[in-house]
Amino acid sequence: MPELLLEILSEEIPARMQARAAEDLRRLVCEGLDKAGLGYEDAEAYVTPRRLALAVRGLPERQPDVEEEKKGPKVGAPEQAVQGFLKANGLASVEQAELRETPKGQFYFAVRRIEGRATAEVLPELLDQAAERLPWPKSMRWPASRQRWVRPIHAVLAVLDGRPLEGGLTAAPEGEARAFAFGAETRGHRFLAPEPFAVAGFEDYRAKLLAAKVVLDREERKRLIEAGAARLAEAEGLSVQPDPGLLEEVAGLVEWPVPLIGRIDEAFMDLPSEVLTTAMRSHQKYFSTRDAEGRLADRFVVVANMETADGGAAVVAGNERVLRARLADARFFWDQDRKRSLASRAPALSDMVFHAKLGTLDQKVDRVQALAVDIARRIAGADADRVRSAARLAKADLTSGMVGEFPELQGIMGRYYALADGEHPEVADAIAEHYSPLGPGDACPSAPVSVAVALADKIDTLVGFWAIGETPTGSRDPFALRRAALGVIRLIVENGLRLPLTPLFEAAQAGLREAAAEPVAPALLGFFADRLQVALRDRGVRHDLIAAVFALGGEDDLVRLLDRVAALESFLGSDDGANLLIAFRRAANIVRIEEKKDGTRYADGVDQGRFAQDEERALFAALEAAGAAAGPALGEEDFTAAMAALARLRQPLDSFFDAVTVNSEDPELRANRLRLLSRIGATLGEVADFSRIEG
Repeated sequence: MPELLLEILSEEIPARMQARAAEDLRRLVCEGLDKAGLGYEDAEAYVTPRRLALAVRGLPERQPDVEEEKKGPKVGAPEQAVQGFLKANGLASVEQAELRETPKGQFYFAVRRIEGRATAEVLPELLDQAAERLPWPKSMRWPASRQRWVRPIHAVLAVLDGRPLEGGLTAAPEGEARAFAFGAETRGHRFLAPEPFAVAGFEDYRAKLLAAKVVLDREERKRLIEAGAARLAEAEGLSVQPDPGLLEEVAGLVEWPVPLIGRIDEAFMDLPSEVLTTAMRSHQKYFSTRDAEGRLADRFVVVANMETADGGAAVVAGNERVLRARLADARFFWDQDRKRSLASRAPALSDMVFHAKLGTLDQKVDRVQALAVDIARRIAGADADRVRSAARLAKADLTSGMVGEFPELQGIMGRYYALADGEHPEVADAIAEHYSPLGPGDACPSAPVSVAVALADKIDTLVGFWAIGETPTGSRDPFALRRAALGVIRLIVENGLRLPLTPLFEAAQAGLREAAAEPVAPALLGFFADRLQVALRDRGVRHDLIAAVFALGGEDDLVRLLDRVAALESFLGSDDGANLLIAFRRAANIVRIEEKKDGTRYADGVDQGRFAQDEERALFAALEAAGAAAGPALGEEDFTAAMAALARLRQPLDSFFDAVTVNSEDPELRANRLRLLSRIGATLGEVADFSRIEG
């Protein structure tokens, strides 16, 4: 069956955009194929710095024939309606229309048989539309075409079964030739194999690219980089510092990876290791190495995109020279910054705006300091004086030369400068850790002083932006508020802190210069409920159980909430719990249907004097007993005992539904039984909102 091969060769695509672009190209082309009725076996996308490629296998020779029909007016309809239908569908007379019987009578139908086109005729327009719709984060255009692309396009290869397709990508002005005509040729490495060559299919394409010094598969480039770097480091008795993010980026910078090893000048090895690794990683894209004891070694691995006659000696020398200059700058900032104490830098924060509506960084530090001390009183082992000092100094390194040059080191440099000033190690560590955790892979602070300052910083940010109405939307979160909320959740949950959120939100809002009139705590708690579901999804915690507990309202102690969720999950995993959930749904559905039919609520008290059967009395007594037992258990946070009390409802509920007719002919008896069923939801509702629980 035919195979499609597409390659768009361009100037270098930014590494951060490559993986998404390959997936978008595959998705858009496959959507077009599905819409055109062209089935296929599989589609694989590939990307290198200079090319986006797509291979689609198992295409048919042509589209299937289809019938298109349109229903017209009823036989006997006004002549004007009939003629309008015929004209709209290209029919000369009513004899060309089909007559069909329907439940509503006999109608005219226009039936048009559309012959499928050859796949080679369909693909050019389909590929053109996919390329035009590809959503680059940033793109450019040029006068020769209306085509937008991330970088200038050089050529487009598009072959079906070894033959180039007709046409090309988007045209210049109407009627003129396509700006980028489809062809059957491509080029290899820009410098090592720049001559064009023809290809007949994907396997031929991949093999010839490899011969032309291009590794097409991104994962293969990553494997080559890892293996080559490890081999070079091992030869020196070292190991490469694992860095998946840098590996992804470097794989997007080279088509022919050639790892090389260089040396860091000994004069710079006394700089903080974070300074060295940041200068190498962020600015130069070098991999760090470690010695047998895990210390930073004086070697780095650079990945070139070039083979040289001297085995890379000139490339290594050039990179060592660039790194030497970069580290000389770092040495200057390190020496200059330590001439002043960290505390002396704090007043300069008054000249740095945090947000136009939330004041300067100095004002934020004032708020964070007050909130952190308040939090410290609720955390065992958190020394209030050290928390106060850490909060006051946490942002001071933002005014240093080192952080100005290497923003990634904020907090980290503050720790070094604080230790140099003689601050307590707990204070210095809290300065370094107060931004953490930054993401799922980031370590969560556990030292009490660090936790207090980190919580205060994040809560102040969240409350502040909620107070001024700058909340995240479905597609935008410019102030990383989702990340801040997840950080708060991790700090509380992973450290087992009993910290109700509402008082903290209220205290943070009270500290704002111009506090919003409306309390932000209720809206923020709803936001935290959503974030908690995201945070716990990877741990296998069911989102519906979190929603069921949050729906009770007033629960802002995350540790207690998760204990309740765990007990609820265990209960529902038992036979009694699963059957009780089924019985609850049955009762809730009956009450809901009858309330809607009657236009009233059956939430009043149950009249025991109207019970007509022992099963009614038994269920009422069981509900009373369950409520009496569950209430104290919940008060003592013994959620397992509360669930056990609910489990005793299963047998009387089963007996009730087996023996009792709810919709009795006696109106008063029926109403009393509906109120009894409504009581089930009220009793279970003390533990969780069972209506939120899914199957």
